[in-house]
Amino acid sequence: MTRPDGRQPDELRPTSIELGFQKYAEGSALIKSANTWVLCAASVEAGVPSFLRDAEQGWVTAEYAMLPRATHSRSRRKPSGRDKEIQRLIGRALRASVDMKALGEHTMTIDCDVLQADGGTRTAAITGAWVAMALAVKQLKDEGKIPVDATVLSEPVAAISVGIIDGEPRLDLPYEEDSNAGVDMNVVMTESGRLIEIQGTAEKAMFDRKELNTMLDLAHKGILELCELQKSVLG
Repeated sequence: MTRPDGRQPDELRPTSIELGFQKYAEGSALIKSANTWVLCAASVEAGVPSFLRDAEQGWVTAEYAMLPRATHSRSRRKPSGRDKEIQRLIGRALRASVDMKALGEHTMTIDCDVLQADGGTRTAAITGAWVAMALAVKQLKDEGKIPVDATVLSEPVAAISVGIIDGEPRLDLPYEEDSNAGVDMNVVMTESGRLIEIQGTAEKAMFDRKELNTMLDLAHKGILELCELQKSVLG
């Protein structure tokens, strides 16, 4: 079947990551996945939340928001329930790859702001946020705030959407496909293929274990490509 943008079923949208998009953030990255653009900025503060006092470790959290005209109609600036759910997902995804002891007593907050939305904003945010976090860790080392040889990040983490549209499994769904998918799934995974989170829903039809495995294989293929992009831009 022909996809709306002419891609093959297992092909990612054209994706790029621009480093240092914000001058003052300890780490920042603008990720563009076709018409979905997300700005990710990592801020680092000394100290940790009260529940981690005397634990001798750091903390990583995230916030997510969509600019009022990121979509066809204006949205309110006040965070919605969806926004809060997504930012919790981003935080979980990033913490999975961080050695909090190696981070030391620092709190890192990654702000993910959607500048333009065409499906896959949460997955793009996770992929871009990991890059912003890696840049912030490098700055901490450059400034001598954590040891240069500290292994803070275990391996790249990325996320991608997959789904079944008209019986066909497809990778990286834009809004046009996502809104008509029989099955819609978001997958967060490390480069080595270890799963962090799967969010899958039968929107219009149930799916079986074989179809689930097909979608996970498709997601792994896309995530490997995204991790290569992450490593490439980070040098």
